This record gives sequence, C-alpha cells and structure tokens, in this order.
Amino acid sequence: MTIRSESGLTRRTLLTGGAFAGLLAAGALGRAWQELQRLKYDPETELPSTAPEVVARVGAMPYRRFGATGLQVSEIGFGAWAIGGKAYGAVDVKDSLRALARAEELGCNLVDTASATVYGDSELVLGEFLRERRSRWIVATKYSFQPEGMTATLEAQLKRLGTDAIDFYQLHWLPGDPHLYDELYGLKKAGKVRFIGASIYAASDIDHVIDHLHLDGVQLPFSLLDPDPFLLRVDRLRQRGLAVLIRSALKEGFLTGKFRRDATFPDPNDQRHSWSAEKISRTFDEVERFRFLEADAGSLLRAAVAYPLSYPEVSSVLLGTKTAAQAESNFHEIPGARLSTPSLHRILTLQDEMDAGGRRRPGALVRRVLGLS
Repeated sequence: MTIRSESGLTRRTLLTGGAFAGLLAAGALGRAWQELQRLKYDPETELPSTAPEVVARVGAMPYRRFGATGLQVSEIGFGAWAIGGKAYGAVDVKDSLRALARAEELGCNLVDTASATVYGDSELVLGEFLRERRSRWIVATKYSFQPEGMTATLEAQLKRLGTDAIDFYQLHWLPGDPHLYDELYGLKKAGKVRFIGASIYAASDIDHVIDHLHLDGVQLPFSLLDPDPFLLRVDRLRQRGLAVLIRSALKEGFLTGKFRRDATFPDPNDQRHSWSAEKISRTFDEVERFRFLEADAGSLLRAAVAYPLSYPEVSSVLLGTKTAAQAESNFHEIPGARLSTPSLHRILTLQDEMDAGGRRRPGALVRRVLGLS
C-alpha cells in the first residue's frame, strides 16, 4: 500500500504490527509514534487503510516463536483457503484484498494457502495482494501432489505468488514415496523454500515426522471438539521443538456459535454442502457442551481460539478469512484471549467424556503443559 510522507515523497513501507512491536521492544515508543504520525496513506489506493487504528490496536496481536526457524509469527494466521472461491462459497476478489489489508493493519504477518483445486484462485489473489508488501508477510503454501511434480508445481506457485521463495513449504499430506522428501530437502537447499513441513492428520504422522524426517514444522487440526492428534503427541512435539500451525480450530465454523441445529449449506462450492443432517445436528450438540466458555472468554469464538493457544507448543492458529468484517473479528477481537484455569480443567474433562475411541490421552502431562498441576 502506498504511503506518502509530509513532503509528498512516496514510500512503499507500512508500519505493521510486527514492526511496531519491534520498536517497542527496542524501547523506541517515541519513534514508533512519530513514524505513525509522519506517514499518511495514499487516499487514491483501492485498499482501505486506517493508520490511527493501528496505533490503538497493534498491541492486541501477540507474536510467537515459529519453532527453531528464528521467525516470529502472529498468534492468529490468515487462512487463505476461502479467498479462492471454492472452499466456502463464492467470493469477491476486492473483498479478499480488503480482508488481507485489514489483517495486516491489525498485526497479522502469517498467511497460509495451497495450490490444490479446492483452494481455487487463492494463490493468485494472494500474489496480487503481496505485490508491494512481500517482505511484511511470512507466506506458507503446500504441494498437493500435482501430476507435473513438486519442482514444476513450486515454480508455478512462485510465479502466482510473485515471490522468489516460499517461507514455509508444506507437503499437503505425508507421501509414501521417500524420494519426494529428498526433492523437498533439495528445494530448501536451493533456496526456493526457506523452511519445510507437512500437513498431518494422525498421531502416527507426528511420529513419522519426528522419527524419520528433517522438517521444520507441521500443520494439524486441533479444536475443542477434536483435540487429537495434538494431545496424543504434545510431549513429542514439545521435545522436538517443531513449529506447529493449527487448522480447523473452529470446526468448519461451528465453534463460532452462529449455526443452528438445522443449518444447511446449499452452495455446492461449500465443503459443508455434503454434510448430512445427522452430522450437523451431532456437531451442534457437541458445541453446546462448551457454551460455558462464553462467560470466560466473552464469546464462544474467542474461547475456541484461546484453547489451542493455551499450549506453548502452538505457533499460530490459522483462521479462514474472506471479508474485512471477518478480518476485524479474527485479528482484532480474538488476539490475546485466554482461558481461566477452571475452564481449562473443565475442557479436558469434557474431552475425555467425549472420547469414544478411548485413546488414553496423557492427561497428567497435558495438565502439566498447561500449568494446571
């Protein structure tokens, strides 16, 4: 986004949440304030900007260590799967650009996407947004095993995203072909990607990553309703020091608390379109068991995100965002939300009651990690 100084000279710099936090850490509060007062956004820009609000709100976004990479990421990341128009219904590109701009203003510096068909044009939209602000964002995307192969797919992704390298490149799932890992390591060595990881789905995946692979991080589902595989392997993740991105913290939106038992999803581009009425009703009932958290966190949405962030092993929680209004909620109203000790105890008890699979989570360890024992 173009910024003009008082002298009228154009600068291509934005004092984002991370930059402001850096000045604060250096004890330069005066400099940070002067910089924000001195810079003005170009009124002709199409993307919205509210610089004074950055001053008031930037402190709300905490940052976390991204494993052993040396990166610091916003505790809430921008899940870009919805802006491609094929995962959660049709979207307007301008709305997507406004959502990204608002997220940046509120301190978000991490965005995650992929090239899979279900993500639609997500990488193209993101590339348009990043054209003049690439250095302000940590970009994560994935290889989804396209037939043209990993290297060719990556080259196409770099072009769509308008960048020379991907900050965090993930395998969309763990492949059976060991040669693909060698190819991934080679891309990192060549500088095409800075750090590498995998999107995983089961506790056995975590074991395989830790025991056999040389990855920098993982992405996995973790929510109030679906605490595994994270809780089953939280000890191993902690010992290895991997970066951990959390997806599906809102259980496809149900943990926002806005859906009824009889909710329907008529848009065929919405992945929930295929859900049966029984599954929707069952999910609704499960969500209702956690309504008590509203009194603690202010809303079920805040509680649902605060829960995974209660674990220090978690680097960032990815929230799907496709409008500026959603960005306002995700990156202004949620960051910094925390749960009380009694609430955390009750959550763990409920999760044990709901565990029909009898997976024997390491309860004592989990409570110790959370500081509950």
